[in-house]
Amino acid sequence: NVDYLRKGFTDLGFDIGHSETPIIPVMLRDEDLARSFSAKLFEEGVFASAICFPMVPKGTARVRVIVSASFSKEDCDAGLAAFKKVSQELS
Repeated sequence: NVDYLRKGFTDLGFDIGHSETPIIPVMLRDEDLARSFSAKLFEEGVFASAICFPMVPKGTARVRVIVSASFSKEDCDAGLAAFKKVSQELS
């Protein structure tokens, strides 16, 4: 699931950094955008926490995706679709 989602986020044009764990940081850089993105994802049924200053340095805000082995391919696809939709809404 981790590799599938990493590829999906990359294919959608997201910067996901270089994490080698099941935690995928979707780098948005702007704190307000990260908070809005997280809230809109939640409305779409996807929980992904906004990680902002002071937890990370200013200008490095992100949305944190924690991948579970229990996710089905359909779960992963639904999550990616939500990220795509929210990205389009907020751009």
